[in-house]
Amino acid sequence: MADPFPREVYVAGVGMTAFGRHEGKHAPELGQAAVTAALADAGLDYSAVEIAYCGHVAQGSTAGQKVLYGVGMTGIPIFNLENACASGTSALRSAVMAVGFGMAKVALAVGFEVMGRGAIPTGGDERLEAVARQGVPALPALFAALFLEHSRRYGTTVEQMAMVSVKNRAYGAKNPRAQFHEPVTIDQVLASREVAPPLRLFMCCPTTSGAAAAVITSADVARTTRHPIRVVASVLQSDPPMTADGLSGITGINSSAARAAYAQAGIGPDQLDCAEVHDCFAIAEIVHYENLGLCPRGEGGRFIEQGLKQARVQVSTSGGLLAKGHPLGATGVAQVVEAVEQLRGESGERQVPNARIALTHCQGFGGAAGVHIFAA
Repeated sequence: MADPFPREVYVAGVGMTAFGRHEGKHAPELGQAAVTAALADAGLDYSAVEIAYCGHVAQGSTAGQKVLYGVGMTGIPIFNLENACASGTSALRSAVMAVGFGMAKVALAVGFEVMGRGAIPTGGDERLEAVARQGVPALPALFAALFLEHSRRYGTTVEQMAMVSVKNRAYGAKNPRAQFHEPVTIDQVLASREVAPPLRLFMCCPTTSGAAAAVITSADVARTTRHPIRVVASVLQSDPPMTADGLSGITGINSSAARAAYAQAGIGPDQLDCAEVHDCFAIAEIVHYENLGLCPRGEGGRFIEQGLKQARVQVSTSGGLLAKGHPLGATGVAQVVEAVEQLRGESGERQVPNARIALTHCQGFGGAAGVHIFAA
C-alpha cells in the first residue's frame, strides 16, 4: 500500500460514549468521556498529546477547549472544526495530516454534539431551505427528491430503502452504544410515519447526542501501544451544493473522494472487508454503495436486495447513522471507532470475520466528503 503522507500514521486508541438522548448532559461531559476512553485504549496520558482537533456543529465558541480543559491543561493548540456532518471526519483528517507531515507524534481527533429533538437543524441555509416542502423539513425533502430521481433513472424501490433500515437496525441491536436496539421488519419500516413522502420515519436518522475520539500517532509511538491500526488513506474534498434532485451533488464529490482514497491505499473496493458510510437516510446508503464502487452505478437498490450478509463487504456494521445515531460532530470519528474495533476483532456479535481493511465515509452538505481507509 502506498503511503498517503511522508510518515506512517496509526490510530493507537479509540473511545466513544453511547449515542442517544443523554438528557441533561452537556458537550464537555460527553467529550471528556470519549477522550479519556481513547487515551486509556492507547495507554497514553493526555500529556503526550501535542495537538488536538475538535469537530462539532452547534456547540458554540471554543467548545473544544471546554471539552479538553476538563481532561488537562497542557497549553497545546486546540482547533475547532465545523464542516456540517463531516465535522468529525474533518477533525480526523487534520490529526492524520499533523502526524503524517511530522507536526506531531501524537494528535487527538474528537467529535461531539448535543442535539435536541426534531429534524436535523440546517442553520437557515438558503440552499437547503429552497428544496423544503410545505411542512416538511429541508433535509428529508432533499433526500426524498434524491430517491425519486434515483428511482426514475434506475428503478429503485421504497422496499429496497426499507431493507437498508432493516439491516442497520439489526446491526444496531448488536451494538450496545447504538441509539436504537430493537430490530425492525420491512413491514414495520413501511408502516412508520411518513416524514417526506415516500421517506418513512425509520428511513431517517435520529437526532442524537454523543462523542467519539481517536488518538493518532506516528509509527514509533504506535509500537508502544497495545493494538495500533494503520491509516492507509485520508481524503477530504469539497463539493458544490446539491442540485434540486439531489443526485448530482451526492454522486460527484463522494465518488471522487473514494477514487482518491483507493489510489492512496493502492487497493480497489473489492478488497474492503467492512465500510461505515454516511447513511443519514436509507436512500443515501444505497447511492453511496455506488459512489464507493461497491456496485455499478444504478445497482445500489439491487445490491441491498441481494442481501449484504452474502456480500463480501459488510456495510454500516455499527448500525450506521440510522440505528447508531447521528450526533453531527461525532459521527465521523465514531465511524473510525467501529473500523478500528472491527480490524482488531473486538466487535462482538457484529464482528466481520478476518477483517483486514476497513473504510469510513462521511459527507457534510455543501460541504465536504471525507473517506479514510484503515488496515490491520
